[in-house]
Amino acid sequence: MVQYPCPYVSGMDVDTRLLRYFVAVAEHLSFTAAAEELYVAQPSLSRQIKQLEERLGVELFVRTSSSVALTAAGRALLPIARNHIASWRQAVQLVRTTAAAERNVLRIGFTATGGGPLARRARKVFTERFPGVTVEPKRFDWGGEPQALRDGLADVAFAWLPADLSGLQAEVVATEPRWVAVRSTHPLSQQDTVSIDDLRDEPLMWTRVAPREWVDWWAVNPRPDGSAPVWGPANENVEEMLEHVATTSGVCIGPESMKSFYVHPDLAWRPIVDIEPLRIALAWPEHAPNPLVPAFVGVVRELA
Repeated sequence: MVQYPCPYVSGMDVDTRLLRYFVAVAEHLSFTAAAEELYVAQPSLSRQIKQLEERLGVELFVRTSSSVALTAAGRALLPIARNHIASWRQAVQLVRTTAAAERNVLRIGFTATGGGPLARRARKVFTERFPGVTVEPKRFDWGGEPQALRDGLADVAFAWLPADLSGLQAEVVATEPRWVAVRSTHPLSQQDTVSIDDLRDEPLMWTRVAPREWVDWWAVNPRPDGSAPVWGPANENVEEMLEHVATTSGVCIGPESMKSFYVHPDLAWRPIVDIEPLRIALAWPEHAPNPLVPAFVGVVRELA
């Protein structure tokens, strides 16, 4: 067994990031899967875990060429690490949201076109009724609205479902049909409507940024016949996605509001007639210290 020097524990300060890395590996029992979840390189993750073990003076994992397992020390640390991470996230959320409330600011999160026309009307009505409040729209990565609320980066958000809304209050406030974007010279651009079967052989744009279940829902994976989509290039944001579509044979699926919001001379949008629409939820923390949130929720409910 590898022996690590015993650190001066009472003076030790462990980075919360190291604990997050430890928890990810402990939950997956795989450095590869944990690295994918954390968006870090596997060698870097291994070094960070080794650093944590050296600082604690213990082994947290038993590693073999084919498996990873927690040691007794690792099993003891896991619930404590989870609680520490949760407490720190709660503290970060609280101070960020309290600071916004003190400045009389309401931060409204969204992805791409967000809540569509409803969101824009709600912001307009809210601003008219509360002229002394500063409304700050906050754009986040694909599927990133719920985590932004938990991290205190937004006070309320329009979240595209499916989404992990644990720890949040939420209600569906709008729906939008899903459309497909194709290059203006693509054969599908000659049709008034398309079916999901029409897209069977078309390379589909996607993203590694969003949760996998979110990506699969947008891609309609699996398809009604049980097949998987043909995956095209991955993209970081909607602008990259649409540029790929405009210059390749690939396609992308988005909500109806996207066809109006992102006008592009080399794209054609067509409605997909046989898949379920996007559901848009208004979400906010269960314990929101910003007193402006209930007022905005009320406006959205009124308009919805």
